[in-house]
Amino acid sequence: KGTGSLSGCPFINSETLKSKGFTEEIINKIEAMLPSVFELSFAINVYSLGVDFCKDVLGLTEEQLNDYNLNILEQIGFKKQEIAIANDYVCGTMTIEGAPFLKHEHYPVFDAANKCGKKGTRFIKADAHIRMMAAAQPFISGAISKTINLPNDASIAEIEDVYLKSWKMGLKANALYRDGSKLSQPLNTLSEENFEEIEEEDGNNEIVKIAERIIHRYIAKRRRLPDRRTGYTQKAKIGGQTVYIRTGEYENGQLGEIFLDMHREGAAVRSLLNNFAIAISLGLQHGVPLEEFVDAFVFTKFEPSGMVTGNGRIKMSTSIIDYIFRELAVTYLSRNDLSHVDAEDLVQSKPSHGSVAEPEYVSEEVISERMIHLDKSSDRVMSKKPVSSNGNGNSHGSAAHKQQFAQITKKVQHARVLGYTGDICPECQSMTMVRNGTCLKCETCGSTTGCS
Repeated sequence: KGTGSLSGCPFINSETLKSKGFTEEIINKIEAMLPSVFELSFAINVYSLGVDFCKDVLGLTEEQLNDYNLNILEQIGFKKQEIAIANDYVCGTMTIEGAPFLKHEHYPVFDAANKCGKKGTRFIKADAHIRMMAAAQPFISGAISKTINLPNDASIAEIEDVYLKSWKMGLKANALYRDGSKLSQPLNTLSEENFEEIEEEDGNNEIVKIAERIIHRYIAKRRRLPDRRTGYTQKAKIGGQTVYIRTGEYENGQLGEIFLDMHREGAAVRSLLNNFAIAISLGLQHGVPLEEFVDAFVFTKFEPSGMVTGNGRIKMSTSIIDYIFRELAVTYLSRNDLSHVDAEDLVQSKPSHGSVAEPEYVSEEVISERMIHLDKSSDRVMSKKPVSSNGNGNSHGSAAHKQQFAQITKKVQHARVLGYTGDICPECQSMTMVRNGTCLKCETCGSTTGCS
């Protein structure tokens, strides 16, 4: 702790400030602020002295006053070393190291998470953090939210050692933080001198390449797909909503376009999806890497979301966009980290078109069970006539279809009156389905369409 006063301070005191033009009133104002500041610059600045005083007495220009890095003590003739000595005298060193009457063996009692002040060297070692948590971990069911603080000069090997020790001592998790690893933090232990040294080292030392990333060249000319192209179609359900993904590929198998479609959605949603797919396709054809799109859109969150059915590798998604780019990343980039099931765990392999036999039609007579249109004005069912297996084209099923359609419509309307959605349960075939989040739940048998 410093003296909190300019009285007796080397280099910067009442006498030296008066010689620079400081009045008694200004000096008293500075003295009143000193006990609560950590640096002399916090008490001697434009805001405490006033703009008029800085211009008229100290001779500072408007440009200098607008500079956020302005140090008035340096501008009026004090050297950095003189300011540093005066800072230690008035504001203290912010550490107990070197304090009179304090024995060195008592220092560990006052150790903190980081080095204290500019001159402090002591801090709680990472091993001590780990042992503290290891002592409490057997009595806690979950992980411990306790940060392991590391100094600014911590190496990759030291961080690796922290994780290894944590695992050996039975910790369920740990959180590491290296001092200065973020652009801003509550406490900063680096001084201006440290920053200057870092800048000098950056100019002289050779940069060590820890990790490299491939730089992609974006092309202005569009690379068009061939007229006849390969690809695949993937159907899936997300929160009860059916989604179709169709892809188009170049001759080398690289993705060049996508088409998106959703079942039973309005014109607005379809138009948005179509235009979104066109935008992505144009980007791919102009050289934008698929990796960029994946990094930008994966984990996008909105409804519908939740369980994914119909896809062997992906089982959960936070949105339709998240699912789309997970699927593309898994298929074209082999991003297994974005899938929930490994390819080796899938029993069925990719089918070959040559080995798949033509599906057999077991029924001798095909009768349409779904009506196309109901003309309410004439109460007539408008549909294609079912064709019998003998090929004569005669059918007498229109009346039966009409009656069946009317019965189904009546049941759906009755279910909706009772508060149900009118959908048929896939398990028990009852019409007692209700909304359960983004899915449907059957009140009769308890089954759901995907959500737990």
